Amino acid sequence: MKFSVFISRKAICAELTATTKEGVITELVQSLVNAGDIKEADQADIIKAIMKREELGSTGIGRGVAVPHTKHASVEKLIGTVGVSPAGLDFESLDGQVASLFFLLVSPPDRPGDHLRALENISRQLRDDMFCRLLRQSKTIEDIAQLLDEADGNQFGS
Repeated sequence: MKFSVFISRKAICAELTATTKEGVITELVQSLVNAGDIKEADQADIIKAIMKREELGSTGIGRGVAVPHTKHASVEKLIGTVGVSPAGLDFESLDGQVASLFFLLVSPPDRPGDHLRALENISRQLRDDMFCRLLRQSKTIEDIAQLLDEADGNQFGS
């Protein structure tokens, strides 16, 4: 599943300012609200659901990457965003390293296949060192969007 299918370009965050796990999740969910992809009335519940998922085990998968996600009945289709934290932050990642790249996903409970395909695509792309390096160096929303387009076009060696 290509990034263009589920990443909300209007919600991309090129310079996250949060310094905590809950803060970055809140900032990314807020970006989806601001983009009109989720309703403001559902924001607190979605953040709570993502934090509950984090209690099961950190979605900080290592190598500076975290993929916070949840399923929520308020969304009709899979939606996600990308955020880059220039300073990085402690996300309780599996390798103990700070996380600086974030892919947040919210999907409907009745569409588990879409959720898994998106996670698979993110995981595959994030195994590519060049993709991760370029994403970390991205300073604008446009840079990130272009990088996602290039990944969709198989520009990287993954």
